[in-house]
Amino acid sequence: MNRTVQAHWSMEGHARHAPLAKGIAWGFLGGLVGTLVMDILLMTALLVLRQPALMCFSIVGDTVSHFLSLFSTQIAGGVPAGVVTHYVVGPLFGMLFGVVATKFPALREGSLKRIVIAAFVYVEILSQPILATTPILLKMETPAILQWFGGSFIMHLILSIVLGVIVGYGLLPTQRRSQ
Repeated sequence: MNRTVQAHWSMEGHARHAPLAKGIAWGFLGGLVGTLVMDILLMTALLVLRQPALMCFSIVGDTVSHFLSLFSTQIAGGVPAGVVTHYVVGPLFGMLFGVVATKFPALREGSLKRIVIAAFVYVEILSQPILATTPILLKMETPAILQWFGGSFIMHLILSIVLGVIVGYGLLPTQRRSQ
């Protein structure tokens, strides 16, 4: 009898925590793959425009360096800091989105299209404060600011589509994926 009750409790606990763990895992994967796809397309676009392929990483790394210097912490900016920032923030954004998707029935039980739209809104809103630090800290001129936000919008659109599709396929029941 005691063994049966323990088995029931552990199964109930597993069922309660499994969707959250699943959301975190699919969100991590979606954030990582989305960041990778976004960066590959960005570097390709920069090369086509005859710009340095790693320019965005350099800008992000310099922004992180300037931001941390406000707190008396010194790190070298440039490409390495930018790459680390992209591949820490992207998967973290994804993991948080995976949690959000598991907590809201409208997403968890909705369609793949709904999750992709939610991912787009989520990524664009969450990224704005981070993106705004670059023109402020690096003292960009108006044309550069417009280019920064325009390019970021397109790149984050790509990230959000990949994130939404991966989280959607991971979390939605098979019969709901085609809607």
